[in-house]
Amino acid sequence: MKIILFTHPQFLAHQSMPRFARMISEGMIQKGHEVRIWFPKAFFFKLALRKPLLQKWFGYLDQYLVFPMLTKMKVLGCSRDTLFVFADNALGPWIPLVNKRKHVVHCHDFLAQQSAYGSLAENKIGFTGRYYQKFIHWGYNKAENFISISNKTQTDLHSFLTQPPKFSKVVYNGLNQNFEPAKNKAVIRELLTNNFGIDLSKGYILHVGGNAFYKNKLGVLEIYDQWATDYTSKVPLILVGEVPSEELIAFKEKSQFSKSIYFISNIDDFQLQHFYQGASVMLFPSLYEGFGWPIVEAMAAGTLVITTDENPMKEVAGNAGFYIPKKVFESEELAKWKSVAAKELENVLQLTPEQNALAVQKSILRSKEFSAQGFINAIEKLYKQILLN
Repeated sequence: MKIILFTHPQFLAHQSMPRFARMISEGMIQKGHEVRIWFPKAFFFKLALRKPLLQKWFGYLDQYLVFPMLTKMKVLGCSRDTLFVFADNALGPWIPLVNKRKHVVHCHDFLAQQSAYGSLAENKIGFTGRYYQKFIHWGYNKAENFISISNKTQTDLHSFLTQPPKFSKVVYNGLNQNFEPAKNKAVIRELLTNNFGIDLSKGYILHVGGNAFYKNKLGVLEIYDQWATDYTSKVPLILVGEVPSEELIAFKEKSQFSKSIYFISNIDDFQLQHFYQGASVMLFPSLYEGFGWPIVEAMAAGTLVITTDENPMKEVAGNAGFYIPKKVFESEELAKWKSVAAKELENVLQLTPEQNALAVQKSILRSKEFSAQGFINAIEKLYKQILLN
């Protein structure tokens, strides 16, 4: 096959999307297919002088003015048997450039779309944000073929399309890094203790994720604070991800357990795997997700996962996950939610060695259902179907 893969511009400095695009590109090349990657280059963006507001709007010029003009010319040189692949539904504005040719759109989540259309009360966005999301919707709504990373994402996609898609399938994400259990957790914890100056010898509760509202990072702190209040056992909380927001820092400073809460940022993939391997449990109480990469990553690294009893988190963790209700924001119900979640956290931490070992084995087995090779094999088959239709 001849594949043109559309990806986000490098100047946006995304994390997960470049990994996803790289997994597709490298996987298809290994299978003998020809892959070319198209993305906007930084022309106007370079003139923004590192000023965030200018970078945003100049970046839009590169993405939605310069890139489309160049793409229209490049498409003329592509043979009719070329498949145009969009690595993300957020690239919607470019889809009309090739929607009369063979194409497919990979869909990850529609949280920004739902926010723009007022479906997510937890996330209010401004006028320009709503207009931008409508621009994206206008674009992907003109596509015919879609591959979603979960059943939940597919359901959300169909709710936004104005007519049934010609082709819509679900293929679960595959792990794009080599996560595996530690041979000895104690050794990993000692290594982390020495490298980060935090005593992790008795274990720790881990959270991995960004600061987006749906990640419910404040909820992680609330659960930990409640758990540390209600129970005698004490281990640190490690939050790996973006630099904490002012809200998160304020909560930590007010907590009587602030000295046991640590925010870790700017680590490499090797260090991230160590944090997964050494954790006592992974706490992932997201409000929403498109898929939930950290769930599978933690399970593959031999760590148990507590997550929200909602799809797609439940869809991904399956019978290997431990579940808590979705966070509620009414004051009376919030107190109950924190207590229930803290109790489940304590239950998992107090599993006997035998119970823990069985649960870990179940988690590892579940993670193997999300292999990179399985993902590549599945999408290759679907790509060929689209080309033949």
